[in-house]
Amino acid sequence: MTPASLDVVGIGNAIVDVIAHADDAFLAREALVKGTMTLVDAPRAEALYQMMGPAIEASGGSAGNTMAGIASLGGSGAYIGKVRDDFLGQVFRHDITAIGVRFDTKAATSGPGTARCLILVTPDGQRTMNTYLGACVELGPADIDPDVLAAAQITYLEGYRKRLSARRRRSLTRQVARWR
Repeated sequence: MTPASLDVVGIGNAIVDVIAHADDAFLAREALVKGTMTLVDAPRAEALYQMMGPAIEASGGSAGNTMAGIASLGGSGAYIGKVRDDFLGQVFRHDITAIGVRFDTKAATSGPGTARCLILVTPDGQRTMNTYLGACVELGPADIDPDVLAAAQITYLEGYRKRLSARRRRSLTRQVARWR
């Protein structure tokens, strides 16, 4: 890769949005507060997914969406984020690369599944989000490719990375700063 061959590299939480319609009765039955975002654990995410109606899966996350926007406007970019080698990891990789964003981060072969945001949309348009962070919080310094960082004019580091442990966050930030 030559210097500045990319406009932007984004580093963030690789999350798949799973979007389905739901009625207010479903939200009440599941004790979900309409219009909010709640972090959930793996068993709760799986239980909600099993109860959801037909859904659309699409790669998401703040940095992922930013990179998709840059690509859709003709910019060149790469994305660094962690997924698992599961169905949703494949969805994330397909979607982000199909829009033209480079995504070379290796998928985890063990540990938590790919992060997902289960989005329930009620008839009035309110979105109730239940987010399982899963594999994305496992992103670490070994996942950062210094050649990709060096090739970008801009490095965009997602603010939601605060969900990482303080030690992992400091290590990751130092690694990115060292290569920039």
